[in-house]
Amino acid sequence: MSSPAEAVKGASHHLRGQILEELVLERPDFTKETVQLLKFHGAYQQGDRDRRKAGEPQEIGSMVRVGIPGGALSAAQYLELDRLADQVGDGGLRITTRQDIQYHRVRKINLRALMRALNANLLTTLAACGDLVRNVVACPAPLGDPERTRIQELAQSLGRALKPKTRAYYEIWLDGEKAASAETAPHEDEPLYGATYLPRKFKIGLAAPGDNCIDAYTNDVGIVPGRGGFTLLVGGGMGMSPGVKATHPRLAEPLCFIEPERLQAAVEAIVSLHRDFGNRTNRKLARLKYVIEEWGLDRFKAAFEARLGGPIAPPRALDWRSSADHLGWHSQANGASFLGLAVPSGRVRDTAEARWRTALREVVERFRPGIRLTPQQNILITDIPAEARADVSGALLAHGIRPAEELPPVVRDALACVAFPTCGLAITEAERVLPEIVSGIHGALTEVGLGGESISVRVTGCPNGCARPFTSEIGLVGQSVNMYLIYLGASPLGTRLGAAFAENVPRGEIVGRLRPVFRLYAEGREPGEAFGDFCHRVGVGRLRA
Repeated sequence: MSSPAEAVKGASHHLRGQILEELVLERPDFTKETVQLLKFHGAYQQGDRDRRKAGEPQEIGSMVRVGIPGGALSAAQYLELDRLADQVGDGGLRITTRQDIQYHRVRKINLRALMRALNANLLTTLAACGDLVRNVVACPAPLGDPERTRIQELAQSLGRALKPKTRAYYEIWLDGEKAASAETAPHEDEPLYGATYLPRKFKIGLAAPGDNCIDAYTNDVGIVPGRGGFTLLVGGGMGMSPGVKATHPRLAEPLCFIEPERLQAAVEAIVSLHRDFGNRTNRKLARLKYVIEEWGLDRFKAAFEARLGGPIAPPRALDWRSSADHLGWHSQANGASFLGLAVPSGRVRDTAEARWRTALREVVERFRPGIRLTPQQNILITDIPAEARADVSGALLAHGIRPAEELPPVVRDALACVAFPTCGLAITEAERVLPEIVSGIHGALTEVGLGGESISVRVTGCPNGCARPFTSEIGLVGQSVNMYLIYLGASPLGTRLGAAFAENVPRGEIVGRLRPVFRLYAEGREPGEAFGDFCHRVGVGRLRA
């Protein structure tokens, strides 16, 4: 028996449903079925959980996600995104861990204006959410080597090729009065997705050789270029469901090495296997990783070869040298430079401490650079002439934007999911408590002489793992209100998951639980040994003791 979500998709006439009819109703919200379909169009209906807790009237709105393949934006596109933040959103932009931009608190009456403005600037929300291939991420650093240029181009081409073919998005949001209703929709083919699309979301990431800044192993498909082709990784995914023991995070594993001319066909074959064999009864077990676990890699490989139409070469060994984001100043091959800025939790907004929106708008208007968003929620300002570097730095500093190198490494490298008040899945806080947590961790590290140590910290308000805490050296995952499960021992290169160290730790006790571990690390680490590697070598049993 299929899940209710499958019935909604199957009856939607290729994602039309009753969206058009409900858009014109005066009520501020959508029905349950339409809320499900809106996700495919890039919008999640949300309320304010703070107001609900306080018994105040709800202000229903939507989170709207803009898919940006490879995180690459022109100056004009960035300025339009910035303008829309005031016109339709809550006055801010949020960079996600999928190189998207999110607007929050978008009212129903503003949805169509937002979609039209984005489309006019060659941007779209289509497939940024829902049971589809999501935004294709890629290493954003324009360092000039051919491989990085190639993966950016591939992110764009794969992003286009894997979009659904339905005309529903364009009819509903762009044509308006010309839109077909669900009853009068023309017959359409979805050669990749079929009538009910995928069982769950599907994520693809393109890494640069040796550079795992995108967390390649957390994707359903990771693509790593090499001489003469690409190594494909399959079956990654972070999400767990509270109370469902069969769910768990998993890293992708190497499948094959594929020639450039067969790459798109190979990706489509993997997507089709997920489409046909993913669990459509229980959505909590519907990711590709569970198909591979049930079958085993050998059976999956055989099915993949059958769909691809021939044998595949074995995967090549991968040598990772870094997973750090590309912060600070870097030279580009064309003589220009790019600057990587650490954006706290990806929030581009003006605060008393730092006027991020004003600073970035001023720099983009004045210098017309390129913009690259990163999967670590940061931003790269590209193509800055050598003679303009000092002016760019000065403009940012004037608005309180500190250079990345001046930030404590543990603060600079931290990630958090949105959590409260807008995420309906959050169990406890994440983004709003991240500054408090990392400040405490930095203080504890400083006490043992490790204040300059780079240790990744990621916090999520529930086990769904949107900020990828399970591949972080310190992962904090919400278990109940103000209670967290601490994970330790993940590889700093993103190639090993952390292990559960302590459960149901009150937020105020997190630093206290970690302090003796930091002391042990300071006393017992080997030369050059990263914190995650040390914890893995020692083992959580000894760390608990």
